[in-house]
Amino acid sequence: METTPAFALLLDVDGPIASPVTRTVQPEIIALLGELGAAGIPVVFNTGRSDEFIREQVMEPMLEAGMPEGLLVHAICEKGATWFSFTGQGAGPVHVDETLAVPRAYADDIRDLVAREYAEHMFFDETKRAMVSVEQHIGVPSEAYRAEQERFDAEAMAVMARHDLGVVRLDHHVPGSDDAVDYRVDPTIISTDIESVRLGKDLGASRACELLRRDGIVPAAWYTVGDSRTDYAMADWLHHNDHVVTHVDVRPADGVPTKPYEVLTAAYLGLEDDVIHDDAGLAFLRRWRDALALAD
Repeated sequence: METTPAFALLLDVDGPIASPVTRTVQPEIIALLGELGAAGIPVVFNTGRSDEFIREQVMEPMLEAGMPEGLLVHAICEKGATWFSFTGQGAGPVHVDETLAVPRAYADDIRDLVAREYAEHMFFDETKRAMVSVEQHIGVPSEAYRAEQERFDAEAMAVMARHDLGVVRLDHHVPGSDDAVDYRVDPTIISTDIESVRLGKDLGASRACELLRRDGIVPAAWYTVGDSRTDYAMADWLHHNDHVVTHVDVRPADGVPTKPYEVLTAAYLGLEDDVIHDDAGLAFLRRWRDALALAD
């Protein structure tokens, strides 16, 4: 039997849900995710983070807070390369698309490079199953990390060339624009991801729709939420595939692009410009919870 909730949530994690400073999730955000799920709103995470990170920082706090019976949450991780679902009983199996994995020999070389030259500023993320990710240590100032990140990114590209893995470019791949590109180096404000160009938030959106269709759920509309330009790919894919979508940008400092769908920032809620990241995500979750309460 098919159900049509008023909307579904497709959520990036770093920024809108987890603080990019502490890498943890505010308890009120955890509570609101449970409330919205209990009200019948599908909650799907679409993140570059690993399944282990989602289990530890999102799933386990939701379980401790008490997940409503029957609530099923989907987590699409590593930009679509891995995914799993969880209920109040815990996590189901993790699915991995091995065709999207960075070659192990390259990952080994990057691990060695970080240990040898960059360990003071960043660490190799051992929890990734398909991507190679190197992340800023929490105690390292952003300015110091960014300087080292720029040098690391250049070396990561050089290592890729030595492995003869094709052209790597720092900008974001447009599907079909360059078939010779196999991998990309994608820097964020706290990490660098080295990944197949087939990965992205658009792939995550596609997987989200597949998972909800399997559950018999076809949302009337979507809210996508992110903190970077690459997160707009979620809403781009949904709009292109004839879904009604609104995108929420919780860190609009990079500029809000013109899109054929509505884009909201914290200013829409009457908040100041410095309300960003998980504080802005929290404000929108409150808004959606309150709107559902009024509808009832």
